[in-house]
Amino acid sequence: MSVDFNGIGPGQVNTQKTTADKSSATQSTQPSTAEQAKSQAQSARGENVNLSSQAKNLKQLEQKLGSYPEMDDDRIEQIRSALESGSYKIDAEKLAQKMLEMDESIFG
Repeated sequence: MSVDFNGIGPGQVNTQKTTADKSSATQSTQPSTAEQAKSQAQSARGENVNLSSQAKNLKQLEQKLGSYPEMDDDRIEQIRSALESGSYKIDAEKLAQKMLEMDESIFG
């Protein structure tokens, strides 16, 4: 947060840099050769990452789920046609059980 004292805001302050200041600023933003050498040494060392078996299983599950469509178009069409014809039957007990399970999963 900036505070405007005496009516001078940040846009009103002269912040021009000399060419020497500009060249030193660009040099300081680039990593030094020592830092680059350290970075290269770490990558040459071949650091390893080991995933737990649970993480591997989750990755496999994610890949399997990615191959399934988000919606089952055939099932949607079956339900739509059953609704239109009036032959769609609702199992009230099954519906109530699913609602209770959803409530339990949300609110614990």
